[in-house]
Amino acid sequence: MTSRIAFLDEAVAGYVAAHTTAPTELEQRLIDETQELARAGMQIGHPQAQFMTMLTAVLRPRLVVEIGTFTGYSTLVVAKALAPDATLIACDVSTEWTSIGRRYWEEAGVADRIDLRLGPAADTLAALDPETTVDLAFVDADKPGYIGYFEQLVPLLAPRGVILVDNVLWDGQVVDAADQSRDTVALRAFNAHVLADARVDVALLPVGDGLSMITLAEPAGAELRS
Repeated sequence: MTSRIAFLDEAVAGYVAAHTTAPTELEQRLIDETQELARAGMQIGHPQAQFMTMLTAVLRPRLVVEIGTFTGYSTLVVAKALAPDATLIACDVSTEWTSIGRRYWEEAGVADRIDLRLGPAADTLAALDPETTVDLAFVDADKPGYIGYFEQLVPLLAPRGVILVDNVLWDGQVVDAADQSRDTVALRAFNAHVLADARVDVALLPVGDGLSMITLAEPAGAELRS
């Protein structure tokens, strides 16, 4: 099991992992295989995966969009929580990494719910029908692209849809003014951009490496949409 909560005290992060529903045997095998890769740090931790599983079960989305699939752990847990006739569009540029995920999706019996689209995610989003309704999105890809992905997703978001955006605390580096690296600067800009956008509400959660949960803002005084 992995926690991926690097900015927490190690003992606290371990406690979080130990008190979260454990991965299934299949999920643990995918976690373990991914941990052998040089880029293993790109994989989400299992507490975040469990949060995403439970959120998917509550939202019951018909269409999910994932930007950044890697070896398919997040794809797997979300797809398992979907209704059989729901669809998850998984966007990635790597055949090598996603080929690992494909094996586990097949074994879990959820491959038919996953529409893997290889190529730049911005192009995949641009090719969607403008009338497409996205119920849940997960963004975990190139950090300088985050604002662009957000801007493409918001017009497609269902009234009670959710966009989850990963790595928004970046191991705590977002608060280190001395860190002016490209990804850190991009994440600060993204966090500020979302907060300033009157179309949405955002909760930045200390889950995983920082997870922003974004929904469409309700107009002042409006009744809850049915």
